[in-house]
Amino acid sequence: MLRVLAVDDEKPLLEELLYLLRADPRVRSAEGASDATGALRRVTRALESGPDGPEGIDVVFLDIHMAGLTGLDIARLLAGFARPPLIVFVTAHEGFAVHAFDLKAVDYVLKPVRPERLAEAVRRACERLGRTGEAPPAPPAAAAGRGPEQIPVELGGVTRFVAIDDIAHVEAQGDYARLHTDEGSHLVRIPLSTLEERWAERGFVRIHRRHLVALSRIEELRLDAGTTTVRVGSAELQVSRRHARELRDLLMRRATH
Repeated sequence: MLRVLAVDDEKPLLEELLYLLRADPRVRSAEGASDATGALRRVTRALESGPDGPEGIDVVFLDIHMAGLTGLDIARLLAGFARPPLIVFVTAHEGFAVHAFDLKAVDYVLKPVRPERLAEAVRRACERLGRTGEAPPAPPAAAAGRGPEQIPVELGGVTRFVAIDDIAHVEAQGDYARLHTDEGSHLVRIPLSTLEERWAERGFVRIHRRHLVALSRIEELRLDAGTTTVRVGSAELQVSRRHARELRDLLMRRATH
């Protein structure tokens, strides 16, 4: 079960969030803080008591727009702690989803908070920590400890979370990257080089300065008149000369295993 801290400088919203959190059977305790100073002081006390101590905090539910330090500032400070708690952003603003991803937030919940949406954030936090509390067991596909399983994308003013395992390939578009899935594509403001570094352990490989591909999604490798291409679903993508040999070796090893 989770020990949580909710942070919001608007008292009615903080009380409502605490009410919803305390009503969840997977939450063992829920405390509130109305500013950055109180939040950082409380988390410091939790760290001093140890991860299993009576003062421990597992997850911080953070508003973003607050007087003084913002929720993003607090999250950056907490990331420097020895054993930082997980972060869930709770905000009325949709435009910070990419920053939340950069800070490895567990979830990004929009205000007004719906109980079922908050329950999903609690589930994801339990899943990340390998706990189930009194909730149904988490699906086996989401392994705890592997980092974010989803990436936030914005479409028509709505923030959605796309499973990384559903992404077949990524295309660079300046400072943005277009994520291609079987259902369509999504544009995110993250450079391709950043995704290449973060998703290497998930089986994504760079095949061109413009393309990052999930190795498991490559259906065909073709060499024609000195040009190498791969087929990923309905897309045919060019492989640069400098990546061609490494890609062939990776595919051969994968086929052998």
